[in-house]
Amino acid sequence: MHRSVVAPYAERVSWSGVTLTEASAMTRTGDVWIFRGRSGADRAIQTLTNAPVNHVGMAVVLEDLPPLMWHAELGRSLPDVWAGQKQRGVQLHDLGDAVRVWAQRYGQRAWWRQLTPEATAQQEDAVLQTIARMDGTPFPSSANVFSRWAKGQTRRGRPSRRERAEAGGLESAYCAEVVAMTYQAMGLLPADRSPSWYDPGRFWSGDHLDLLGARLGEEIAVDVTR
Repeated sequence: MHRSVVAPYAERVSWSGVTLTEASAMTRTGDVWIFRGRSGADRAIQTLTNAPVNHVGMAVVLEDLPPLMWHAELGRSLPDVWAGQKQRGVQLHDLGDAVRVWAQRYGQRAWWRQLTPEATAQQEDAVLQTIARMDGTPFPSSANVFSRWAKGQTRRGRPSRRERAEAGGLESAYCAEVVAMTYQAMGLLPADRSPSWYDPGRFWSGDHLDLLGARLGEEIAVDVTR
């Protein structure tokens, strides 16, 4: 597989942890939030990708708005901040509410990784443009997720014209694709790699993510009960 788990995940956490209230106050645009669950589907993603995590989202923190979570999921548990209604697929949620749903309803543990340096005004503009373009994009079927991810691992070099057109068409997108495409728009990831190459495990510290001019800190465990 493409990565090696060299230590139990909990041993890789750099801090003893922070509360959700503290993390929400400190998180910035571009920070990554990753989740680990115990359901059959969660275990399947972890096993297939050889990573201890199964979901990833990105913080969006702009001016006087509350911290938001930009991600994709099959459910429609919360109102989408951009659309103003509940919807499936690619979504923009209140970050605190989203983390609590993933922890309490879906039984997931949460970690937070901070992006350094902070996102620039131009990068925040790119995030907003990506949200306007992608919000509401359907979540693919499980079979389609795994098929696209598998193809992304085996192909090398630049995406083909067809692949670039499919990515631009946005017929569907899963969580890691959403974060990857947003990072590409921000200039943080190479634009010539297919978004389907990325899975949630690419965004944890046990993997090597080739960021351009930036880095992600170690995982910080988040206590969702406070």
